[in-house]
Amino acid sequence: MPGRLRILFVAFFALLCACKHNEVRQIPVSDFFRTPEKSFFKISPDGKFVSYLKPYKDKQNIYIKSLQTGAEQMATAYTDYSVKDYSWTYNNQIVFTQDIIANDEFRVFTLDVASLKIKNLLNLDKVRIRILNRNRLQPDVITVSMNKRDAANFDVYRMNVKTGELKLYIQNPGNVTRWYPDPNGDIRLVKVSDGVDETILYRANEKAAFKPIIKNNFNDKVEPVAFTGEKNYFYALSNVDRDKTAVVVIDADRGKEVKVVYASTTADIMDLAYSKNKRRIEYAYWDEAKPQKHFLNNDVQKLYSNIAGKLKGDEMNIVDRDSAENKFIINTYTDKNPGSYYLYEKNEDKLTKLADIYSGIHPEEFCAMRPISFKASDGLILNGYLTVPNGKEARNLPVVVMPHDGIWSRDSWGYDAEVQFLANRGYAVFQVNYRGSAGYGKAFRKAGFKQVGSKIQDDITDGVHWLIDQKIANPKKIAIFGGGFGGFSALYGVSFHPDLYNCAVVKYGLINFFTYLKDAPAFYKPFLKMTYEMIGDPEKDAEQLRAISPVFHTDKIKSPLLIFQGAKDPRANISELNQFVRELMKRNVPVIYRLKENERAFFRSEHNRMEMYAEIEKFLDTNMQGKQ
Repeated sequence: MPGRLRILFVAFFALLCACKHNEVRQIPVSDFFRTPEKSFFKISPDGKFVSYLKPYKDKQNIYIKSLQTGAEQMATAYTDYSVKDYSWTYNNQIVFTQDIIANDEFRVFTLDVASLKIKNLLNLDKVRIRILNRNRLQPDVITVSMNKRDAANFDVYRMNVKTGELKLYIQNPGNVTRWYPDPNGDIRLVKVSDGVDETILYRANEKAAFKPIIKNNFNDKVEPVAFTGEKNYFYALSNVDRDKTAVVVIDADRGKEVKVVYASTTADIMDLAYSKNKRRIEYAYWDEAKPQKHFLNNDVQKLYSNIAGKLKGDEMNIVDRDSAENKFIINTYTDKNPGSYYLYEKNEDKLTKLADIYSGIHPEEFCAMRPISFKASDGLILNGYLTVPNGKEARNLPVVVMPHDGIWSRDSWGYDAEVQFLANRGYAVFQVNYRGSAGYGKAFRKAGFKQVGSKIQDDITDGVHWLIDQKIANPKKIAIFGGGFGGFSALYGVSFHPDLYNCAVVKYGLINFFTYLKDAPAFYKPFLKMTYEMIGDPEKDAEQLRAISPVFHTDKIKSPLLIFQGAKDPRANISELNQFVRELMKRNVPVIYRLKENERAFFRSEHNRMEMYAEIEKFLDTNMQGKQ
């Protein structure tokens, strides 16, 4: 071969290899959205068993593994509805629930671990139940709250998990929104609300009457966590007289804050880890660009450091422990990995992997979630995340904007299947924590009050313009995708900024604020006045709510829409949504509408999820005019 041809051949071969090297494998939809192989690991209080949920014929069922013999058994075998939630008791019974979606019924069962016999304890028609406490002193009895007597109010009951006997413990007078059990299951603190003001009530013992000790407007928060064991002091999360929520100690007798245990100057403390066995708080948790912990106990800090050293940089949390606090269930994750479960045995300093949530995936194929910040048009600093496809520069990319659901919630750093799916398909994914989002302090939260359809939506729009100004986004290839309030934000975006977005994908979207507020569940009524203050009053702010509700603005929507909805979603007005879609079709809006029977807001059927995301992929591919 002549020298010049040889050089050209070598150069071509090198270029071909480079292209192959940079080629990103399209990961199957099932790798993102299949039911986890094993999840929700828990340990029995005596430390002899671990349990977990695993799919059997597309439904989640309970499996139990003996830590003495290693034997694993399928403990339930439901093929109609999954086990929804479960909890161990101190007598090796497992209490679990099923949501019978077709009948809007909750069923409560006990499983005897020794015999694997199942007993149906309760069938609750349109009733919701929450386990509040298990009691070591009365292992057959658990404390629960449910709205069985009155749909609008959750009373507290003692339930015998062996006999099914249910005894009313405290009847809700009509304004209690939260019950706080101590480690023995006794209710000594409660929170009541008149819709705007919240009051903490306290009693020294079960024979005493509750008395009000702290009253605040809902803008100020006091959230009890647990009694300290010293006098009648309790730990709480509080933002009273401060912008950022801190960990404090409160004297219940006087209703006065006596100590600040820990505060961050940059973020709200979001939660505390508390050991019921040792009756101590272990660490404070909050979100900044990434999750943060501040340890409040040296022994616990050493324990975490020891385990973390074996896990090579993964985020990790203790999610369960036995009564002796020798065996711990550990959950790990990163932004590129949905995570794994481990068993750590402290006495032996032994870490054993129990399962990957999804086996066979390769984290190096997933994309980094990068924290970003920018200024809104009014100067407010906003934070969020940008996930860029592997092998791509953050330049001139097709972008999917993903506003979060829950006006007052937030996006956080970690593994997100939807984000990774879209990034793997070549889209940059943009998430912004608009004003009102959780974790940034009281002033930032209040900045979102009555700004739905106004500055909150402006923050999302400003973020998109920032991406364009930074040359990250291709201005001709931008989609918007969200669920719930994120679905509203998507519809608002294509209604009022039609030139900004190519198309929108909506899951269980909020289309009408009037019916959303009017159709709120009965037990949500104590929060309605507060919601009126934060979003808008259907009477006083009717003009504003009408101006922003998508159902009244079908004439403004021109962009292609893909809409998914579960027919049994309790917050959806299906007839209204059907009419909304019909109006769009009359106006020749390209709309695809998928209403799934026997599904709530989130699609629990793996088959339905696979169909949904395959259709989302096809829809974006079509309407983003290719991704090059």
